Amino acid sequence: MVWEHEVTAPALVLGSTQADDVADHAACRAQGVEVVRRRSGGGAVLLVPGAVTWVDVILPAGGAGWSDDVHRPMVWLGEHLAEVLRVVTGRHDVEVHAGAMVTTEWSRTVCFDGLGAGEVVLGGAKLVGISQRRTRAGARLQCCWYSSHDPAMLPGLLAAAHRPPVEALGPVATLPADVAAEVPARLAARLAGH
Repeated sequence: MVWEHEVTAPALVLGSTQADDVADHAACRAQGVEVVRRRSGGGAVLLVPGAVTWVDVILPAGGAGWSDDVHRPMVWLGEHLAEVLRVVTGRHDVEVHAGAMVTTEWSRTVCFDGLGAGEVVLGGAKLVGISQRRTRAGARLQCCWYSSHDPAMLPGLLAAAHRPPVEALGPVATLPADVAAEVPARLAARLAGH
């Protein structure tokens, strides 16, 4: 099952392990950005209407893509996303990270600065972030990608003690908005056939 979410207002989404003091709440209020928390993932993600596509994929325990290994469903989803992205972009430099977590000095603070299992890279830059929530009944894989990305925006919403220099962060790949919008339906059709 694939759920596409519409981002209706800007939100700084803190990861499950981040403290509230990571955010500069005054800066967020001043820019009309709500600070919220997700129950998955590590670093913060900035959701902006019209700039991000957010999709959840639900895997029932024992169904296609399921594994007791927590990394395997993410790689499974990443491989399907990569195939869809190769078709819609016409590019062959779409890759899936299948190895151990790649961390940087700032990846615990900014989600898109690290690279986890199943996440998709385009031209050497992270394109799709994936996080996961699991229960005995199954897994909920949450993923997003950007159609536009201002590298200074998210750091500007973080408290000074947690704010990375923009030049220290790795590149983030984007998709044209019309291409980004095609991906959820194509992913749903592909998963329905598997």
